[in-house]
Amino acid sequence: MNVEEFREYCLSKKGVTEEFPFDETTLVFKVMGKMFALCGLERIPCQINLKCDPERAVELRETHDGIIEGWHMSKVHWNTLFIERLPPKLTKELIDHSYDLVVSKFTKKLKSELDAL
Repeated sequence: MNVEEFREYCLSKKGVTEEFPFDETTLVFKVMGKMFALCGLERIPCQINLKCDPERAVELRETHDGIIEGWHMSKVHWNTLFIERLPPKLTKELIDHSYDLVVSKFTKKLKSELDAL
């Protein structure tokens, strides 16, 4: 997977927007205003940050050399993925996991708004 495929996959999810809230090189993806993924566009090799269940995050870091603690993020709840070193199927699964974690914390009202899209 490359950065454009990552971007397209994130944008294909319901209620997702993209923006540059930090600077002009850090692309952030939000679902209903809540961040679930980001990518430093100038970082080589390409890296993305995704939310992750803390126990699963540790397991992933131990089993995949392309996954490390979240760079500039909470080391407990975020992982940094070197996406060119990981199978695209795993990367998509982890994007889905991050998205689902964020959505699971929504209020009933916000979930209802997302469902209505």
